[in-house]
Amino acid sequence: MSPAKPDCDPISQTLALIWIPHPQLSILKGMSTLSLSELLGLTVYDATGAVSGRVHEATLVPQEDRSRIASLIVKTRTGNRTLPCSAVSRIEGGVRASTNAAEWSPANGAEGQFLLSRDLLDQQVIDVHGRKVVRVNDVDFYQETAQNRLILKIEGVDVGARGAIRRLLKGVVPLAALRLLLQRIPPREIPWEFVDLIETDPARRVKLKISHERLAKLHPADIADIVEELAPNEREAVFETLDEEVAAEALEELEPKVQKAVVESLDSDRAADIVEEMGPDAAADLLADLSEDRTEEILVQMQPEERQEVAELLEFEENTAAGRMTTDYIALPLSATAHDAVEAMRTFEGRMESMSTIFLIDSQGTLAGAVPLVKIAMAKPETPLLALTEEPLIYCKAGAKDKDFAELFDKYNLLALPVIDEYNHLTGIITPDDVINMLRAKL
Repeated sequence: MSPAKPDCDPISQTLALIWIPHPQLSILKGMSTLSLSELLGLTVYDATGAVSGRVHEATLVPQEDRSRIASLIVKTRTGNRTLPCSAVSRIEGGVRASTNAAEWSPANGAEGQFLLSRDLLDQQVIDVHGRKVVRVNDVDFYQETAQNRLILKIEGVDVGARGAIRRLLKGVVPLAALRLLLQRIPPREIPWEFVDLIETDPARRVKLKISHERLAKLHPADIADIVEELAPNEREAVFETLDEEVAAEALEELEPKVQKAVVESLDSDRAADIVEEMGPDAAADLLADLSEDRTEEILVQMQPEERQEVAELLEFEENTAAGRMTTDYIALPLSATAHDAVEAMRTFEGRMESMSTIFLIDSQGTLAGAVPLVKIAMAKPETPLLALTEEPLIYCKAGAKDKDFAELFDKYNLLALPVIDEYNHLTGIITPDDVINMLRAKL
């Protein structure tokens, strides 16, 4: 009977696996990939061939080139020195510089620089292609050579086990054996073009020109999902850089608690700029959840017209039709034609769902009819809108409770429900989004 084998730790077990002789080891010589974890710690040789130090950092200058490595910070006996990548001839058995170490300037700070080890490794980034937040385990580069100078660019970030194991076993096993092991692990890499960086320091964010242009191209609901995965200070950083219109659409998609936290973290003027771009009903719902002082701070910073719309909605009881409605809608006089409706839609600045139905009012503002958009699209330009109205005219009173107007949507399959006051004047409309938000809040 063979003796019992002693227990092995995970690293010893991994070593046992990768030390099996393998004829494919020879193919490693042709591998041209390089990772940040492999680059860090490499010996640096100056133009004379003398050992001058080891690689301590790799830097980007995003405002100049988002993917090209600008320099290496080399740890030497006299302190950290900056070796421009333009002075690196090749990376082969170490970093080979084309200049003498005495020419490398002291690395006195990171002004305008993004340090990959410090600022990217183990940090959260946004994968705009996968629409999620991921943690960086390593960074992969590709190399180009031009005029005997090395050009090192970021290819992508490793967010899987491969990068983690590479770092864990670096220096523990020979590089060739480690690379063989890594070949057996499926890669999980995000191309650099799909990565959005998160910088929470406003001054540094501006200096490095870090924005979220890629993130802004996603659907607002996807942006909201991503933001909800971030820490509070990271959420603020994202909303500080998004365009106000995009930020407003994303804000409306957030869970109420997160929505409130984001707005409270922003300066009142920035918060006002975003709230102005929201639908009046969504803006009123949001401000109603804030303290009176905070609400007042934001209202004061808003433009007069938007401020008045939101302030009026804040006066209504929350769980009523008036408290849920939006004042963004298109209402035309009884004499209007299909052509007039099309022109009104061209200049309408409200949300798209508010254009599903065009409303008719008389000279006193009394609701007189509702015309579905599809009928207008199929009608001749000169057709009177009165001839296209739907019967019966479905509406609700301003004081109608949530349950009452939700039942109207369900019964009549409405795209928009007009809300009238005690004098039958049209005061707002409720859209399916408003109903969905109401029902979601009750879950």
